[in-house]
Amino acid sequence: MNAHTRRLLMSGPAGAIALAIDEPTTGAALRGVAVVCHPHPQHGGTMDNKVAQTLARAFVQLGYRSVRFNFRGVGASEGAWDHGAGEIDDALAVIDQQRNPALPLALAGFSFGAYVASQAAARLAGRQPVERLVLVGPATQNFQVAAVAPGTLVIHGESDEVVPLSATLDWARPQAQPVVVVPGVGHFFHGQLALLKSIVTDAWHR
Repeated sequence: MNAHTRRLLMSGPAGAIALAIDEPTTGAALRGVAVVCHPHPQHGGTMDNKVAQTLARAFVQLGYRSVRFNFRGVGASEGAWDHGAGEIDDALAVIDQQRNPALPLALAGFSFGAYVASQAAARLAGRQPVERLVLVGPATQNFQVAAVAPGTLVIHGESDEVVPLSATLDWARPQAQPVVVVPGVGHFFHGQLALLKSIVTDAWHR
């Protein structure tokens, strides 16, 4: 993400997992740890996706250590695509290793990564509750995005050409889960990444 991004490998359930870690401003008190999940590995998704990086920047600005990672089979991460099941295990392994038990944990994901983040949060609910969850363009049409806790931030482009807004509204409606709809914006938030970042940071301040 920048010259200060630390890139390293950790052990995961399918072999090595590649990480990219960004810290808040030197000297600032660490507010928490945020783990960010990238979009679909079979469609070019990596931890360096621009939406994933935007989410990471938002968390760093808010005072969180941001942890991005590549799912199995992507970049330097070992293993092979596992249709979502193994990818949830990857996220949980990263969370287990990178979280600080003394600090809040936030989770975020974009598209397929939002599905993974929702499922990871659901599994953690009984033992290590997530402070807050951010889902951007969640893959509600093709994956079983989990029901989410109150306070979850869901952001979707009005003109999303990959995941129809209607699919996310259908998922949100039974939970009475608010959805922030960005007018005229497609799935990848082209030209609107600064707006996306401000939506996340403003929501935290509220």
